[in-house]
Amino acid sequence: MTGTTHRTAVSYIDRTREYYAALGYDQPYAYAHHTEAPFSALGKPLSECRVALVTTASPWHDDPALRPRPFERKGVWAGASDPPPERLFTDNLAWDKESTHTRDVESFLPLRRLQAAAARGRIGRVGPRFYGVPTEYSQKRTLNEDAPAVLALCREDAVDVALIAAL
Repeated sequence: MTGTTHRTAVSYIDRTREYYAALGYDQPYAYAHHTEAPFSALGKPLSECRVALVTTASPWHDDPALRPRPFERKGVWAGASDPPPERLFTDNLAWDKESTHTRDVESFLPLRRLQAAAARGRIGRVGPRFYGVPTEYSQKRTLNEDAPAVLALCREDAVDVALIAAL
């Protein structure tokens, strides 16, 4: 941003559409929308709720051969919330690698901040696990496979609220 005195906006929607077009997809990327949002009001105060985080990052492997490759389909997975992971793998995801980095896991999976909110009584407690989901072009697969898998994990962990942490 040489020569600018203020931040300039980057249109995430335009950038995403350009990205998928560059990958060769015939149809422009269409953001998911629902006429009836699949959300519900909390049945109890947030201060009594168990909260979990959802990320699009992958588990870290020291062996590069075990890390996901770009566009490789990975399934829903879960990791322990306490202690939070020191590192997650994000290089296979599309994010602005020139302007930022993901070496600080807390910047995109704020488990310690969530634990602090629990200690202050803002939330009831942090779920025992956080959940990882694939990010891909298929809304159908997200709706029919990944979302039900995350819901099953939330129910297994007695989670009341799941927050999707942006990457």
